[in-house]
Amino acid sequence: MPGFPSPRQRRRVLLAALLAPLLPAMAQDWPSRPITVVVPFPAGGGTDVAVRALQPALQAALGQPLVIDNRGGAGGTIGTGAVAKAAPDGYTVGVATTSTHAVSPSVYKRLPYDPLKDFAYAGFIGTSPYVLVAHPSLDARDLKSFLAAANARPEGTSFASVGAGTVSHLLGEKFKTALRVAPVHVPYRGAAPAYTDLIGGQVQFLFDNPVGLAAYIRGGKLNAIASTAPNALLAGVPTFAEAGMAGFDQSLWYGFAFPKGTPAAIVTRFNLVLNKVLTDRALAADLAAKGINAAPGTPQAMQQAVARDTPFWGAIARDAGVAPQ
Repeated sequence: MPGFPSPRQRRRVLLAALLAPLLPAMAQDWPSRPITVVVPFPAGGGTDVAVRALQPALQAALGQPLVIDNRGGAGGTIGTGAVAKAAPDGYTVGVATTSTHAVSPSVYKRLPYDPLKDFAYAGFIGTSPYVLVAHPSLDARDLKSFLAAANARPEGTSFASVGAGTVSHLLGEKFKTALRVAPVHVPYRGAAPAYTDLIGGQVQFLFDNPVGLAAYIRGGKLNAIASTAPNALLAGVPTFAEAGMAGFDQSLWYGFAFPKGTPAAIVTRFNLVLNKVLTDRALAADLAAKGINAAPGTPQAMQQAVARDTPFWGAIARDAGVAPQ
């Protein structure tokens, strides 16, 4: 999994800022009208929360509105496919995630885009771990009691995901090996409907980011069992490693991607603005309070992460027996 940010990446961010005045006039004139930001998941989930946290600062820095277009469905591939087919004029940018750009190639037979060929990556927003949450009916508050309660159910359990082919889905599939009765996967079109059914007891557990789950955990509607990495929103929740289960240390990254063919000068300017916003201490603190670790960096680092993480998640999909849909 990528590191965010490395010392080399921080040096590149600083160098890019120093070179900003040398950008071509075309990039300095852009944008001259609102920019559409395609979020490939419904409103209310972690990806949507991350983008909306950045929206005011990005708008102020760019001098134009950012119009958020939530296009959920098919694990984020519908909205991502729309970005790939959009005009490469700098006025459509998509939110790319580990799920949409590194996991989807392994779980969809007919992906409407090529993650490595159809995008001009513009840089990371940040990273967020995953947390296993359970409905209180399982009467479990740690990993040991969760496994005991789930294995004691003769009817078995079911788990939600925020969409087939997402990291949320693959972690749930991988977790099956810890249970005697394989749970049933129930995919949803985004986080909000998955949370609704989980809170209602229609499904028993879910892996997702703490961004949208923290309020339900604090309110006692869901029990946090373990997380894949430490996080400010999960104080007191042990990691899987601390709970004695190896192999669950993955985090999700978020970033921006323009359609292929978008002028490099525009992508570079967007990256400069994004990094300036992310290095603002107040905004970074706001993201941290939402469960997101800011990760300023270069477009090249994001491109490299996609290339590196695609085979990584492909191996997990094969090991979990997830057949391409």
